[in-house]
Amino acid sequence: MREFSIGDWYRLDGETAIVTGGATGLGLAITRCLVSAGARVAVISFENPEQSAAALAEFGAAVKFYQHDLTDAGNAEAVVEKVIRDFGGISILVNNAGNHCKKFIWDMTVEDYTRVLEVQLVGAFSMTKAVVPYMKEHRHGRILFQASMTSYIGQPQVAGYATAKAGYLGLVHTLTAELAEYGITVNAIAPGWIDTFMFHKAVDADPERFAKIMGRIPAKTIGDPMDIGMTAAFLCSKAARYISGSCIPVDGGALIGF
Repeated sequence: MREFSIGDWYRLDGETAIVTGGATGLGLAITRCLVSAGARVAVISFENPEQSAAALAEFGAAVKFYQHDLTDAGNAEAVVEKVIRDFGGISILVNNAGNHCKKFIWDMTVEDYTRVLEVQLVGAFSMTKAVVPYMKEHRHGRILFQASMTSYIGQPQVAGYATAKAGYLGLVHTLTAELAEYGITVNAIAPGWIDTFMFHKAVDADPERFAKIMGRIPAKTIGDPMDIGMTAAFLCSKAARYISGSCIPVDGGALIGF
């Protein structure tokens, strides 16, 4: 009998992943961790390839870039089919891409609200719908959604964002009920406050807001993007084969912090 090695359970050799928004911020950290574990990654983004080339150069042939606007939901299937042709399969989908509209609800237009939902919620749904038939056929798959603290708690000026992130939890629950018997797990990650460009953009000029955030985090520090990447890699691995329908907060305890 082959000697048991727990490290093998965390490897992703032979797996192919799609990571939306996988060239920047948390998405780039997820790409890095999946590649480090042995996966090949198709990065999907609305950006031009030239904008992402420098960030993805370190991964060489393990990563390929595909330009696609998630609001163009009707073409999601075509993009997924191209990834399958190029890589020979698809076993992981990480719905990470998103956008914000920072406005109080009385200043937000219906168009503002709808645009956020189209990218965050409808875009993720269309990508998921496109990969599910292939995963069902092969009876193996990992689907992740990038949720948020706003999936659970109220924050001002992010009505569309919070609606989408809470909606991910509904998708995770429903898809788990529909897909678990086919060997497909569906989970979410809820990042807390992480050391990204967007975080610094929000707090660097607002010391009061920064102090309020820090006061809520029992760990007394913000997270690193790699904390999210490593959690994603775990949830995509064989080690997490019996975890489905869950949303894992990666937040230093912020959700239960005082």
